[in-house]
Amino acid sequence: MVLNGVDKMIQLQKNTANIRNICVLAHVDHGKTTLADCLISSNGIISTRLAGKLRYMDSREDEQVRGITMKSSAISLHYAEGNEEYLINLIDSPGHVDFSSEVSTAVRICDGCIIVVDAVEGVCPQTQAVLRQAWLENIRPVLVINKIDRLIVELKFSPQEAYSHLKNILEQINALTGTLFTSKVLEERAERETESQVKTHSEQGDQVYDWSAGLEDADDSQLYFSPEQGNVVFTSAIDGWGFGIEHFARIYSQKIGIKKEVLLKTLWGDYYINMKAKKIMKVDQAKGKKPLFVQLILENIWSLYDAVLKKDKEKIDKIVTSLGLKIGAREARHSDPKVQINAICSQWLPISHAVLAMVCQKLPSPLDMTSERVEKLLCTGSQTFESLPLETQALKAAFMKCGSEDTAPVIIFVSKMFAVDAKALPQNKPRPLTQEEMAQRRERARQRHAEKLAGAQGQAPQAPTQDGVMKQDETSPQGDEPKGDEPDVASVSSRPVPQEESSPEAFIAFARVFSGRARRGQKIFVLGPKYSPVEFLHRVPLGFSAPLEDLPPVPHMACCTLENLYLLMGRELEDLEEVPPGNVLGIGGLQDFVLKSATLCSLPSCPPFIPLNFEATPIVRVAVEPKHPSEMPQLVKGMKLLNQADPCVQILIQETGEHVLVTAGEVHLQRCLDDLRERFAKIHISVSEPIIPFRETITKPPKVDMVNEEIGRQQKVAVIHQTKEEQSKIPEGVHVDSDGLITLTTPNKLATLSVRAVPLPEEVTQILEENSDLIRSMELLTSSLNEGRNTQAIHQKTQEKIWEFKGKLEQHLIGRKWRNTVDQIWSFGPRKCGPNILVSRSEDFQNSVWSGPAGRESKEASRFRDFGNSIVSGFQLATLSGPMCEEPLMGVCFVLEKWELNKCAEQGASDRHNQEQCDPAGEGQEEGKACQSGDENHERQDGCSKPFEDTSAKGDSPVTDCYGPFSGQLIATMKEACRYALQVKPQRLMAAMYTCDIMATSDVLGRVYAVLSKREGRVLQEEMKEGTDMFIIKAVLPVAESFGFADEIRKRTSGLASPQLVFSHWEVIPSDPFWVPTTEEEYLHFGEKADSENQARKYMNAVRKRKGLYVEEKIVEHAEKQRTLSKNK
Repeated sequence: MVLNGVDKMIQLQKNTANIRNICVLAHVDHGKTTLADCLISSNGIISTRLAGKLRYMDSREDEQVRGITMKSSAISLHYAEGNEEYLINLIDSPGHVDFSSEVSTAVRICDGCIIVVDAVEGVCPQTQAVLRQAWLENIRPVLVINKIDRLIVELKFSPQEAYSHLKNILEQINALTGTLFTSKVLEERAERETESQVKTHSEQGDQVYDWSAGLEDADDSQLYFSPEQGNVVFTSAIDGWGFGIEHFARIYSQKIGIKKEVLLKTLWGDYYINMKAKKIMKVDQAKGKKPLFVQLILENIWSLYDAVLKKDKEKIDKIVTSLGLKIGAREARHSDPKVQINAICSQWLPISHAVLAMVCQKLPSPLDMTSERVEKLLCTGSQTFESLPLETQALKAAFMKCGSEDTAPVIIFVSKMFAVDAKALPQNKPRPLTQEEMAQRRERARQRHAEKLAGAQGQAPQAPTQDGVMKQDETSPQGDEPKGDEPDVASVSSRPVPQEESSPEAFIAFARVFSGRARRGQKIFVLGPKYSPVEFLHRVPLGFSAPLEDLPPVPHMACCTLENLYLLMGRELEDLEEVPPGNVLGIGGLQDFVLKSATLCSLPSCPPFIPLNFEATPIVRVAVEPKHPSEMPQLVKGMKLLNQADPCVQILIQETGEHVLVTAGEVHLQRCLDDLRERFAKIHISVSEPIIPFRETITKPPKVDMVNEEIGRQQKVAVIHQTKEEQSKIPEGVHVDSDGLITLTTPNKLATLSVRAVPLPEEVTQILEENSDLIRSMELLTSSLNEGRNTQAIHQKTQEKIWEFKGKLEQHLIGRKWRNTVDQIWSFGPRKCGPNILVSRSEDFQNSVWSGPAGRESKEASRFRDFGNSIVSGFQLATLSGPMCEEPLMGVCFVLEKWELNKCAEQGASDRHNQEQCDPAGEGQEEGKACQSGDENHERQDGCSKPFEDTSAKGDSPVTDCYGPFSGQLIATMKEACRYALQVKPQRLMAAMYTCDIMATSDVLGRVYAVLSKREGRVLQEEMKEGTDMFIIKAVLPVAESFGFADEIRKRTSGLASPQLVFSHWEVIPSDPFWVPTTEEEYLHFGEKADSENQARKYMNAVRKRKGLYVEEKIVEHAEKQRTLSKNK
């Protein structure tokens, strides 16, 4: 029976100090959902007998079938301790790495979290990941060490062994937390140092360097998990028991007569009790003394398990009576020992009390939000809190106060949208009838019955229709209301009908109120991730009092109404009229305004919160199409809904017109496809083989050949191969130097480009990848300055980051070859923020990403700006699809050595430049000067051929001929030059790699290695977990080989090993895809055809086939009929 109704919850929501927003985080299968079940059963929502079996929070069918959680879902629980009543908003989250995006959405709206760790497996890869996510969001963790029963039943540990094992797990987790804390302190110190350096540059005098890392002063007392602090609980969720040290300290302080405070400090740790002296002493392990934790706590639990498992009835009865418990006759007679253990322990050490008491005492309420966390949430991109407008900074007080008065600004964060069946919404459920309504219905039924009898006596044929009407009326619970008794019910029931017909899936926003009171029907701003309050404050005068509809349109901001507010109760939803601050809630009616996450605010001076940081990168792509082409519209609509319902999935439409689904892994992909088929599109779909992403790059020429002979020393045999290759690569009209410099002229012979491709060092590629956001913001700044909008004033912090980035590049690009390269970087690519660079070494025209706005350049240089853009566009196109299989490039530096423009082209450029300046639309300060110079240029142009005059008069591109606009020719020529420059260097493919963590027992280790080597995996390390026979294997595996990997490992090892795959990096495939044997040794080793499979060529041909490009392969090798000796006799 449910102990608390909705009214009770609404009452509890108002007391912000007693609200706890918490999420349960752990590795997959460590017992999160079972723990959640135990906590839910304490509120009477489910039976205690079903806790752990029902998995109440896993409401999806596939979650129940697979036995893993796939989405984060919330439920509100009531907990009373003494006179205080608490409201606990509990969010259960997935542990599988494919769904780590759901963890991010849960962590953002919580203030604290419960980290669950399996007592046998200890700290696993995903435990580290969730701890890091909690740390990044600045939320406080508490620890639950679960599955202690496995130490007794499976591993058969003695209490002493179990104690040392648990101590080990605690040390591992504290080491992890310590690492996170240390890195944070060191980062802060580095920031302070740079600031102090800026200040002290002007001051001269002796300086004493401070060698301390700042760790000595940092307060880490609250940081670590330790039972004496009360932030660790030992549990067995499946058996329904759990305890913190405090529970036993309270009992034993009465029994032994030692103060509770002393026991709290000594129950965990190497202390033993001297019963004669009634003193607690430091233990000396050599003397074989048992620590208090073993003697007073673990031995009691062990003896209980021992008695029940051996079915020692006398001992069980003795334990039960000594503990003062009552066991039902059904449990006492039950043959399954687990049932008896559950019955005894859940009364003796109730898990819900231990965990919820710890949550209420140790985790913060919404009022205790740290100022550090508020500042972090409000600072998007590379801004600092001080750089925000003053109106925005004033909101910090509202966050900290969490005020519910009418004047407080309403700030809500939507962390994700989730789809529910429209029938599950509270307003669509049939409501129970009142006594009066039931009496009226009975009266109506009697009248109808009487009419029917009368009719049946008079006219027989009318009866069936009357009967039908009656049946229909009786079965529909709200069928009779419109007749005038209760008009309001009719309006409630008729309103959702049109929505139900059009879309049976309703979207609800999973959100939290950070400040102010959310009311149904309230108008509120929806702020997109790119919204800037600075821009709003520019457009709208201070102290605006206009209604929301009359505001001028501001980009990335919309206005909407909060249609419905819901209390999230696991599988149920309850209607609410208003929600006070600090609560988690569901909001209906936002599906047209919010895609995945958003910030809702009543004041436009609020910035959007920083985007959620996802641990898993979506990497697995498949193309999707309907079985019947006529159903394409349903598929497109279904994919839009899926995109909204899943925080991590990405939907793309490629240039080829394919609809592509990008997901985080195989399990995630399967779930998305099931949702598409059954919920969103409701059609049959065909799914392609996974589209595997590759990157193309070049390397330094190898020193040795395929048989490790030094190149150049041996006799070349198959020269034919070599010449064939080189002829096919480079067409005539392209000049190639011996060192790989490509010189190419535009079709109209007006410009000549010389380009060389150089491989970038690995470290530089990595720096470029890590700083892609910074490169993007540099690009935005440059473009806004070029367009004359100085709205985004460059902030000092951003400027510092840019110089730091430049310094890093200079550190790694050293040596004669790279001299001045960093200053000459003209662009990054592809998409202007990728891991390739374009360097301009041309004398005539210097441009650099670091120079900022183009207005500072000399007039000569600005003349070439348009053509410069064409060169950059050509570079962007070349890096977006390489020559091997049209995949993006990575780690390549293109050097533009020479760029010669013919006189006519130069004049055309200058003329176009002047035309732009004379244009009345761009009324600049230099207008007079520009037009004067324009006239001079017109006079000078007469010497040049006539077509230029005509085109410039029309206002088209100034240099156009039969080959099209000159800018277009430059783009094409630059792209071709870059591709040829790549082809004269040794090309390589780069494959996406997963890091793969496998936990396996020693007896299946060989099989795990067999599967890994078959799939081109490489083992990095293996280590044995202390105290267990489990090995942890760390390996890397190409994404291309990973499909079906998890299933195969499970099959081969009978389920004893399970891998976790996370995208990690790109790695060069060492073999050359175009390699053919050319020397005698290679011929001997590989044979004439060299048909041992070349991995890189296999991947390259597969991608080319998929893209419909030409693949060079022989279908039939020898066309004669195969004959065997036996036939030939």
